Amino acid sequence: MKVAESWLREWVNPDLDSQSLGHQLTMLGHEVDGIEYQGQGLDGVIVGEVLDVQPHPDADRLRVCKVSTGEGEPVDVVCGAPNVVKGMKSPLALPGVRLPNGAKLRKSKIRGVVSNGMLCSAVELGLGEESDGIMALPGDAPVGKSFAEFLDLPDAVFDIDLTPNRGDCFSVLGIARDVAALTGAALKAPDVRAPAATIDAVQAVELPEPAGCPQFAGRVIRGIDPAAQSPLWMIERLRRAGLRAIHPVVDITNYVMLELGQPLHSYDAALIKGTLRPCYAQGGEQLALLDEKTIELHRGTMIITDDSGPIGLAGIMGGLSTAVTDSTRDVFFEAAFWPPDTMAGQARSYGMHTDASLRFERGVDPTGQARAVERASELLLAIAGGSAGPLQLVNNDEYLPKPTPIDLREERLQQLLGVQVDSETVTGILTRLGLSVTRNKTGWSVVSPPHRFDIEREVDLIEEVARIFGYDNIPEVTGSAEAPLEAVTESRIETEVAATLLVARDYQEVITYSFVDADDDLAISGAKSALVLSNPISSEMSVMRSSLWPGMLRAAASNSARQQDRVRLFEIGKSFHGSLEDHHERVRIAGLVFGPVAPEQWASPSQPVDFFDIKSDVMALLRAAGSRSQFVFSEAAHPALQPGQTAEIIRAGESIGVLGKLHPKHAKQFGLKQSVYVFELDASAALASEPPVAVAVSRYPAIRRDIAVLVKENISASELVDAVASAAPDLIKSVRIFDIYQGAGIEAGLKSVAIGLILQETSRTLTDEDADATQAAVVQKLHQKFAAVLRE
Repeated sequence: MKVAESWLREWVNPDLDSQSLGHQLTMLGHEVDGIEYQGQGLDGVIVGEVLDVQPHPDADRLRVCKVSTGEGEPVDVVCGAPNVVKGMKSPLALPGVRLPNGAKLRKSKIRGVVSNGMLCSAVELGLGEESDGIMALPGDAPVGKSFAEFLDLPDAVFDIDLTPNRGDCFSVLGIARDVAALTGAALKAPDVRAPAATIDAVQAVELPEPAGCPQFAGRVIRGIDPAAQSPLWMIERLRRAGLRAIHPVVDITNYVMLELGQPLHSYDAALIKGTLRPCYAQGGEQLALLDEKTIELHRGTMIITDDSGPIGLAGIMGGLSTAVTDSTRDVFFEAAFWPPDTMAGQARSYGMHTDASLRFERGVDPTGQARAVERASELLLAIAGGSAGPLQLVNNDEYLPKPTPIDLREERLQQLLGVQVDSETVTGILTRLGLSVTRNKTGWSVVSPPHRFDIEREVDLIEEVARIFGYDNIPEVTGSAEAPLEAVTESRIETEVAATLLVARDYQEVITYSFVDADDDLAISGAKSALVLSNPISSEMSVMRSSLWPGMLRAAASNSARQQDRVRLFEIGKSFHGSLEDHHERVRIAGLVFGPVAPEQWASPSQPVDFFDIKSDVMALLRAAGSRSQFVFSEAAHPALQPGQTAEIIRAGESIGVLGKLHPKHAKQFGLKQSVYVFELDASAALASEPPVAVAVSRYPAIRRDIAVLVKENISASELVDAVASAAPDLIKSVRIFDIYQGAGIEAGLKSVAIGLILQETSRTLTDEDADATQAAVVQKLHQKFAAVLRE
């Protein structure tokens, strides 16, 4: 929100300069993102009066104006603005003046006529982004007076980033209250004079849904001057707040909203049909809004209706059918209290965001509606004339918020702040904030005013004391506490260790969203997710992920699209399973690779990654938790992976994960042209560990014997290794498959597997007879189990 310093100082005028005031606002919790000094560099620009306007003798679109500077003879100024007329007053920049855009004026000839300055537009003075001509000043502007002085420039504009809980501060009044409480400066309010009713005109109003609209204030004003214009002081304040002037009635509603924090809406009273009723939409109704867009109303949206149907989107935007126009003569001002629960998410559901919805979603003062209507009425009568009807206030007290006492314990205050604050200081702070304070045995009993609806609990009061007492006044104290060491377990490997291992193997960690596209999740899991979000951020994030792969594949596709030809990613995160009524989460470790095995280099040719490369990465990770023999990789099927290149990882008879090559159709769905290999492990099962057991190192040499056997091609390497190891478990310390061959000399359907046997004893040196006997036992075991034949 933007707040002009000059406007703020009309309400509260502390003895602080602009920078100090900005700092204090930040320390109050209203962070000042920046301070813009508007109207600088206008020295030498004065108020000029156009005494005469004549056509330029040599240019159809130019005029030669006689302009009074307030002293001496009038000067000739050549002007091309279409709105220049005799008798108007406008900013005049004389020769030698440098404008805010850097241009320095000089006396010059324009098509043969000498121009002694320039009549300026708001854009040329740095006071606007667009204009239809030169800036028109009020008729009472003193000729010759400094233009900057006349408009109270330069002026600092604070750009304040307000927190969502402080809806009461979305106004000059709200900011002024906090500044007054902090500095002790007096809070001054405009003298709002309730207009006397001079006519009996009223607008019928009913509240059929008091829970959605418990209070509705309004007033009819008839006979305003359609030709009236908003005064320059109001236009300037709106401009400095980031709003443009539209129409006196609309400008007044915006002005009061910025001043008091209560959004208003103005109707052309002649266009209202019958009784106004705030109510809930049934769904399907059509409503044309002020921005000339027609929307279809959702069931449960709070709207304003008259006898003709919907005429406004409550608390968001008015309807076109009752809009104020340049011909409007009768106006009805409306200020309603729309509870935040009613307004939450309503504007966003229609893709809208307005100044009014911003305030109502965060909350407005439930007692400020009548005051806002009185203020708007006073301004409109002063600017456009007319006759005012009586103030109308329709409400249902049962549904209006009611303040409740909150106990603030002195002990708790000191405990949370870490500093002793004098009780009188606390009472003074709370009182300056407008709270009703009563001393009790344990501290204070406090009742918050209606506009401080954010104060609900004791901690809220403690925060208020801290803000006004000053965070800078709370000393820094080094905290001390016992920090007992946690027991170190050997029953599992921490995920941080797993991450370190993967990083050491050239993987990079990613963190992806837990929300994924429903189609992506279906492609990976093969089943439609039951965990559908009721209010997703977007359609691409509509279900809870059942696997970490969808997010990683999207990350990989993004890298591939940016010419990254070698990608190795991993993620440790949760997957979500079950139904909305009975769901559970699992921590998983997932990885993805594509591209060359190693970065490009001169010593060896580039080789694309394959199934066995990612399997070796997974095996390295699993070895941290157990021996190689604990894990079995068996052929499997998975909806996301290519048949024949998919393995299920089993440990102690339990499936702990899967790895393989992403199916080409899914690679295409995710925009990946390379062969992509992935793995995913259940972290709790995969990283379960056992305490290490010390084993004596044999002092005796090992013997190696190599054999080659012919077996059926569908027999897996792990089956062969397990069979060989079981043939002579006391002597065989290691089994290594070092070659697999199919081709010439090998019968179709068979394969030749070369196996290395590492034999060793801990109590003696093995002999050739031992090795021969062990080899024979291995060959016999393989023949019995797989019909293997020893190759000569």
